Amino acid sequence: MAKVLTSKKENYSQWYNDLVVKADLAESSAVRGCMVIKPYGYAIWEMMQAELDRMFKETGHVNAYFPLFIPKSFFSKEADHVDGFAKECAVVTHYRLKNDENGNGVVVDPDAKLEEELIVRPTSETIIWNTYKNWIQSYRDLPILCNQWANVVRWEMRTRMFLRTAEFLWQEGHTAHATKAEALEETEKMINVYSNFAQDFMAMPVIMGAKSDQERFAGALETYTIEALMQDGKALQSGTSHFLGQNFAKAFDVKFTNKEGKDELVWASSWGVSTRLMGALIMSHSDDNGLVLPPRLAPHQVVIVPIYKGQEQLDAIREKVDIITKELRALGVRVKFDDRDNQRPGWKFAEYELKGVPVRLAIGARDLENGTIEVARRDTLSKETKSLDGISTYIADLLEEIQASIFQKAMDFRAEMTTQVDTYDEFKNVLKNKGGFILAHWDGTTETELKIKDETKATIRCIPFDSQDEDGVCIYSGKPSKRRVLFALAY
Repeated sequence: MAKVLTSKKENYSQWYNDLVVKADLAESSAVRGCMVIKPYGYAIWEMMQAELDRMFKETGHVNAYFPLFIPKSFFSKEADHVDGFAKECAVVTHYRLKNDENGNGVVVDPDAKLEEELIVRPTSETIIWNTYKNWIQSYRDLPILCNQWANVVRWEMRTRMFLRTAEFLWQEGHTAHATKAEALEETEKMINVYSNFAQDFMAMPVIMGAKSDQERFAGALETYTIEALMQDGKALQSGTSHFLGQNFAKAFDVKFTNKEGKDELVWASSWGVSTRLMGALIMSHSDDNGLVLPPRLAPHQVVIVPIYKGQEQLDAIREKVDIITKELRALGVRVKFDDRDNQRPGWKFAEYELKGVPVRLAIGARDLENGTIEVARRDTLSKETKSLDGISTYIADLLEEIQASIFQKAMDFRAEMTTQVDTYDEFKNVLKNKGGFILAHWDGTTETELKIKDETKATIRCIPFDSQDEDGVCIYSGKPSKRRVLFALAY
């Protein structure tokens, strides 16, 4: 298989698009702005989904499902929320088609106009809080800790597969609490869950922090985020958790009777990650040879390719591979034996390199004689010949080593690409010539934030939780500042 990717240095955007298509992750669809997630891409998403779902359930959450359609009037009840999403909404106005009497195919039946238009969900706060009103009467009904796995639509014309499409897959958690403290605790807990998932499974370092007022989710009092740095020096918001206060409870009149018998408004949080994580995974680790998958999220952690002449050799190899495969699976390793006879071993090696399989094993007749096997690592592209004795334990340990190595490489890159600046000229110079994360003082005003964004396209990614108090002056206005915030160009 010949090299099929544009080089990252030559054209990063084209490299990304090539990789998504050539590694069989996704392709453009007949519907403008939407994508088809192909089986291999969906298998990686399923790995993510399974781990996140496990983590949600371990923290007390349950899954539910709410309607795809939301009555338009629901959006009018929370002013900030509708302002945030109005320009992205797909609207259903009719409920029936008919054949055109003039033979022009199918047309919308003008007599089938809906009394009230329906919005295809861009997010579900409104329909869920209208539902929670029926579920909550007393403090005994709280907390409600629901999550839903779903698709959403946010109308986009300038799209990039996984990163920004008109329809995408995600999960959205929506919780209801008796007190402000509980809702805030939930908001913090879930951003930590996302951070742990990103770092422990995606091998992707993230910075946790609070969004500025300007960047906050529409209808939230606080938005917490995890921000990751891609290999082109741009940031990617990779998960958010929102403290909604009582805004949606007020909008939908959701009250409960407390222990003293008094009526109170419910407190809320919401939180979500999407198939954008697939884009993050690709851009955090991959190279000009293709995907580099962290073992914990790889559909196939190990692939075994036989090298043989004739059925007799293949049968002998298969006998040995069956033993190795059973041992690996007993250790929890996801392994595939590729004995297809319609492709040569070299073609298979290139295919699995492109698809990011962490470990490739090759075994031939000579290996059987010598009691050896070739082990190739995808992350370093290194190969070594190992004894078959204890090979399964060696491979299981190697997968953990690869997971840690990929994470450390990303950590080192982020450290190298994080710059502290004290003047606006320094800020603009780093943005233009280096990129990456920039730690700089900001005076805390939306006016300054918007001027910086307008002049440089850089945004405040977050106010990091772990940033230290430090007296300084804003790089733009010269006004006093108590701490540095994280700026970057972003997807």
